[in-house]
Amino acid sequence: MMKKRFTLVLLMFVLMLSATNGVFAAEDTSSKKDIVETAVEAGDFTILAAALEKAGLVDTLKGAGPFTVFAPTDEAFKKLLKKLDITSDELLKRDDLKEILLYHVLSGKVLSTDLKDGMTPETLAKKTVKISLDPVKANDANVVKADIEASNGVIHVIDEVLLP
Repeated sequence: MMKKRFTLVLLMFVLMLSATNGVFAAEDTSSKKDIVETAVEAGDFTILAAALEKAGLVDTLKGAGPFTVFAPTDEAFKKLLKKLDITSDELLKRDDLKEILLYHVLSGKVLSTDLKDGMTPETLAKKTVKISLDPVKANDANVVKADIEASNGVIHVIDEVLLP
């Protein structure tokens, strides 16, 4: 009798655990920050954040998405400024700033495992970017850190600013 009771209690315990498994195992996206907050918190995207603000794209990238962002670091922007021989203020005043930034964004969540050598996904600037593997690149920019997940997409950190 004691053995049957123990088996019944054990069975009920297992059933309770399996019934709550979905609750405990579900991904908690409410605690994840959106793409903009994630980039700002990382601390190496201050120029990108300022550019997104200036171009009026912050609300877009805080939206539901999902988005994939190839995010140039501050160092990447500094290389571009030197190459173009302009200041960051001059960059933020460019007429094509919004298009440049949208060229870094894909619709949908594309993880590094989804990338294929030679693929050319269309960006939100309505132009394609060429993906290469080994090493992973977007056009000529190296992906230096991939798959930084946010509540509304994913960020891949790149070492150059992409120009359409």
